[in-house]
Amino acid sequence: MLSLRERTSRILKEADLPLEVVILLVAGMIMLISGVLLIPVSRGILPYHEGGLYGLLLVVFALQIITLGKTPIGDLRRSKALLSVGTMIAAIGITTCFIPGVFDLASRILLFICLVPGGLFLLLQMFLSREKFRAWAQYGGIFRHLIVGCGSVYGLSVLIGLLVVKPGVLKIPLAAPAFMSYGSAIVYLALVLRKVYLMYPEAETSHRGSAGISVDKAMILLMGVFMLLLGVLLIPVNLGLLPFSAGAQLGLLMVIFAVQMLAFGNTPLGPFFRSWLVIFFGFLFAALGIVSCVIPDILVSPLTVFVGVLNILGGVLTLGKTCRSLLEKPEGSRAPFPPVLVKLFAAMVTMNLVTILFGASMLVSHLIDGLIIGVILAVNGCLLLYLMHLLIVIEEMERVKASTP
Repeated sequence: MLSLRERTSRILKEADLPLEVVILLVAGMIMLISGVLLIPVSRGILPYHEGGLYGLLLVVFALQIITLGKTPIGDLRRSKALLSVGTMIAAIGITTCFIPGVFDLASRILLFICLVPGGLFLLLQMFLSREKFRAWAQYGGIFRHLIVGCGSVYGLSVLIGLLVVKPGVLKIPLAAPAFMSYGSAIVYLALVLRKVYLMYPEAETSHRGSAGISVDKAMILLMGVFMLLLGVLLIPVNLGLLPFSAGAQLGLLMVIFAVQMLAFGNTPLGPFFRSWLVIFFGFLFAALGIVSCVIPDILVSPLTVFVGVLNILGGVLTLGKTCRSLLEKPEGSRAPFPPVLVKLFAAMVTMNLVTILFGASMLVSHLIDGLIIGVILAVNGCLLLYLMHLLIVIEEMERVKASTP
């Protein structure tokens, strides 16, 4: 039996979870938790937000496309065109979460395309490709589990795709076991892939393509699109022109927080060492977010306070670090900052001030008019996208400088 010191040491040890495994585990959690919740939903005990679940699934598909280049038709190079497609799918998913009933048909059709033709294509590709089924069967061992995992996920994708195409399918008793079976298959595949990557590190994809954007910047892109869409949609919502799901908005934000924590150790309070303790809180964030997306209003009050506090603390801490890094410039160095760094500093300061203001508005009702909050969030989204652009410019400048003799 492990001592307390040994258990603590393991919890604080760096986690070995590749990004692909992280996204699959979150997807499996979505299906498993949704399947459990669908049991009381099918009996009329709990309400549900169908668009919240479908939008969440589309965002996960978009994450795979943007960060890994994994699509329903196989692995593709992360080109600018593919990045644009992934961003569009994410935008549809985000909007479906926010606005109940308005974009549900579009999300169901898109999910059907991703799951049914996509699942069948990937299943056929696995069996026909020399580098997959035949090679895996020949290697044996863990690769036989990879065959079972991939085959189960692809096959069940077709079943789930056929279910989600029909409105109100979540009330059907068959939906719950189907969702839980699919979730279990995804989690099983994720665990198998993790073991494969631990045994054969060279098998893991580098996740960098010709799109000129790294994975961490892809997450900034997703968060920027989230904030921009939220801000823009809040304007007609506050004018009474559109319905709005606060639970799904908070839930989706928590899931995005969770992916950042699980994949990079980036939390709303700043970056942390990606230990198993951080991973635990990442999964906790994901679970709360999934429940809030599927079951309307159940976690709105606690998550509003929680996210508000996180925004304020995160904004204050990051603002403090940004200002301290500026003040710590060596006294003997009189050379001015490059213009791009000045722009980066200004964008980060403004963004954190806006984040603090948004957090305060969540904690204090009617502190800021709803229309103004929409404008603030849209500005925050634009600042995030601008920040991503500046980081890409700085990265390119450093690459050119390093290559110059």
